[in-house]
Amino acid sequence: MTLASKTPARSDLLTAPEVFYELEEKARGAIFTRQSVVDFMLDLVGYTTVRDLCSMRLLEPSFGGGRFVLSAVDRLPTSWRTAGGRDATELVDATRAVELDAPTFESFRHRLHAHIMKRDIPESAADILVAAWLQNEDSLLTDPGSEFDFVIGNPPYVHQELIPDEFLRLYRRKFPTMVGRADLYIAFMERSLDLLSESGRLSFICADAWVKNEYGRGIRGKIASEFHLAYYIDMYGLDAFEVQVGTYPSITVIERSESRSVEVAHATSLDARYLNGLAVSLTSGRTDRADVVVLDAVRGMNPWFLSMSATLTVIHALELSFPTIGDAGCRIGIGIGIATGADKAFIGRFDSLEVEEDRKVPLATNKDVPGGQLVWSGTGVVNPWRDEGGLVDLDDYPRLGAHLERHRDLPEKRHTAKGDVARKWHKTIDRITPSLTTQPKLLIPDIKGNGDSVTYDPGTLYPHHNLYFITSTSWNLWALQALLRSGIAHLFIAAYSVKIGGGYLRFQAQNLKRIRVPFWEQISESDQPEMIRAGEVGEKLTSRLLTRIYQRNPGTLAFPGSSLKCNTVVV
Repeated sequence: MTLASKTPARSDLLTAPEVFYELEEKARGAIFTRQSVVDFMLDLVGYTTVRDLCSMRLLEPSFGGGRFVLSAVDRLPTSWRTAGGRDATELVDATRAVELDAPTFESFRHRLHAHIMKRDIPESAADILVAAWLQNEDSLLTDPGSEFDFVIGNPPYVHQELIPDEFLRLYRRKFPTMVGRADLYIAFMERSLDLLSESGRLSFICADAWVKNEYGRGIRGKIASEFHLAYYIDMYGLDAFEVQVGTYPSITVIERSESRSVEVAHATSLDARYLNGLAVSLTSGRTDRADVVVLDAVRGMNPWFLSMSATLTVIHALELSFPTIGDAGCRIGIGIGIATGADKAFIGRFDSLEVEEDRKVPLATNKDVPGGQLVWSGTGVVNPWRDEGGLVDLDDYPRLGAHLERHRDLPEKRHTAKGDVARKWHKTIDRITPSLTTQPKLLIPDIKGNGDSVTYDPGTLYPHHNLYFITSTSWNLWALQALLRSGIAHLFIAAYSVKIGGGYLRFQAQNLKRIRVPFWEQISESDQPEMIRAGEVGEKLTSRLLTRIYQRNPGTLAFPGSSLKCNTVVV
């Protein structure tokens, strides 16, 4: 069966499940961009009235409210008339704009028609242009015509959980860069890049996660091998959209040419005059501004460092000289502790869980590690798993069975129980391995502003799903805790992690695994006891000791707070 024969019919696209296509605008990815940002992006990509725009083609692959289309249309007639244009239908191929949502499409169609007529274009010509320019289709599956000199817009930011299964499978087959947990905007990037002409340019504003996260590796590899990332504008801290969003956006300009250095800017204002000046500086090659830097940031499929931070030089040096924390003999938990999918059924006060003693495990949660101090709050989790794997027979554990039966309505509704509710209704999402409880380990909260909360557990608790853990048979964990809390963890996580609300960092396993540390046996016998002592009394390592361990020049590892007292660990 061919791909075309597997493609859902157009009528299916426009009447797809409500969970995706009829959600409110924010949920289905319709986040509208501020006008000053739209104008900035058009300037940056080169869609300006000084060029012969009527002989070029522009695509907006998901126009939503149509702000990019309207702003482009404002520029197009001026350029056309300057070039001596007489018949407005000469512009019929200059623009294509695609939108899937039918009500949004119809509303904008009338608005665009009125907008064109205000530009002194006859109604008959406006009819022809609107009909030619707008398409009510799925941009990922339709053919918008020949190649484009400009692709611009704000692609839909839709989590894959909200995409109907049949469409998700289709998109994954059609767009190989949509790997892992990639959201829909990755497919839009791939599709749009493939539509660029030989000298074409794309400018998107979207979440910045793709430049660092694991799911962005496919699109990073494609850009690195086939295109050039010309400009990258970090919009962190600015409300570039008309509604609040939980991610931070960036603006990219990507062109079909040989890859080279990237001009990176950190925008500090949404004021139109400021953005206009920034666009002029970037497009004229002026990099003498404090908010602009030129970087060799594109590193194939690996995460890209598109930051103005001077610490990137230090990271590159450490990556060339030292093994990853995993290669140095430390194990970072594949998952993030235990997830149950129904905490009210499985988690409670340890002493109050009315199950057999060997069916409950003391649990460490995020609130048990304030500031790196382990203070157990008394929480426990019931364990429905056999030590050798597989679920226990609840007939063999009547108290466990009675406890879970009282809460049965909660675990039965989970996705993990569907398909075999009778046998799987009482399983946790993740398997519990009780032996992890008694292993010494470091606990690391998923979301924190720095690395100070790396906490030593001598082997008393099982980590909950909001905690990562590190174990090791090579490293002394007290010493490793002191090392990570001294700025090394934050150095790497800040470089590789995507910031979320409030400036916090995600301490994800994929980024924790990038931390570089020496082999324990290669640290001098005089430094090892000092590191262990620092961990045991809750201190960070001094910058002097860090410099010696990492064989750096004095001052290169002088992180803020080094050698300061941390909370003493209490078990």
